[in-house]
Amino acid sequence: MPNVFGKLFTISTWGESHGGGVGVVIDGCPPNLPLSEADIQPELDRRRPGQSEITTPRKEADQVQILSGVYEGKTTGTPISMLVFNKDARPGAYSEMKEKFRPSHADYTYQTKYGHRNPEGGGRSSARETIGRVAAGAVAKKILKLTSEIETLAYVTRIHDISMPADAEISESAIEANIVRCPHEGTAEAMIERIKEARSKGDSVGGVVECRIRNLPVGLGEPVFDRFEADLGKAMLSLPATKGFEVGSGFEGTLLKGSEHNDLFENRDGRVRTKTNLSGGVQGGITNGEDVVFRVAFKPTATILQEQATVDLSGEETTLMGRGRHDPCVVPRAIPIVEAMANMVVLDHLMRQHAQNSLFTFEA
Repeated sequence: MPNVFGKLFTISTWGESHGGGVGVVIDGCPPNLPLSEADIQPELDRRRPGQSEITTPRKEADQVQILSGVYEGKTTGTPISMLVFNKDARPGAYSEMKEKFRPSHADYTYQTKYGHRNPEGGGRSSARETIGRVAAGAVAKKILKLTSEIETLAYVTRIHDISMPADAEISESAIEANIVRCPHEGTAEAMIERIKEARSKGDSVGGVVECRIRNLPVGLGEPVFDRFEADLGKAMLSLPATKGFEVGSGFEGTLLKGSEHNDLFENRDGRVRTKTNLSGGVQGGITNGEDVVFRVAFKPTATILQEQATVDLSGEETTLMGRGRHDPCVVPRAIPIVEAMANMVVLDHLMRQHAQNSLFTFEA
């Protein structure tokens, strides 16, 4: 099971949902970066369970410990290992899942692929695995903050069939002003009520997260396999519960003609810019200096508190009632995870860009 992401700034996550703990090892972090648990914890607090009335009631403080790679408050350039203990694990809630496959979960595919699995909360397929990603993303975020003006903001644009207006103002304060993390107040209230309604019926809903990466330089990404949006796509579609990814106009762009969709160039304040941004900040796999805009679709939480038809390990048809503590909608807690993965992609490409195109100079 490959558990490594990135080329120069790399992470390896480990741990299971109801095991002793979860964590990450970062390799490739530059030395002398001021770093402590205080830089990591705020991002984990945004991701942790039990933070509001529309999330899972599992109570986890998710306190991070840095075990290696930092000395006297600065990174040493060696691997950084970070750990979060599981404090409120209840593996007994999953005893029935040892024999029965949960609909739309990874139980059947894992069992068939490996012949042995950890059914407690889904093991590696649980969203608790993303703790390591968020912790590593916090390191990437600090590097970007200290060395550039790059800003990554993710926010909820849709829950079920409730969407926010396309012209809503996007800011960090507006995103964090409500528990659903939608920057449009009126829409946020309706989204919260929809999630509560689903929970009251033992059901769940999905939604869409949009992300904007601002102030990127021109030139990140490669024109073939390592296109900037391709690496973003891999990062986002590796997240639990994701079912779709699009950049810029995405699928809506198929409804336009070339004359309508083309982003025309102009000289604006001495810089080459585009009049529109239907490309989503990426052309030919390479960033063009405009905001990178992408969206990620999250399906409804698979575990619902309703009896459903399934089969057991022997292939016999049976039924299963979902148990345990689960989010009726994973989308609000996905915001810091999407930002973390995006920041790691940006940092990794910045390092690759410097190594290939800036580190060495040759006479023309």
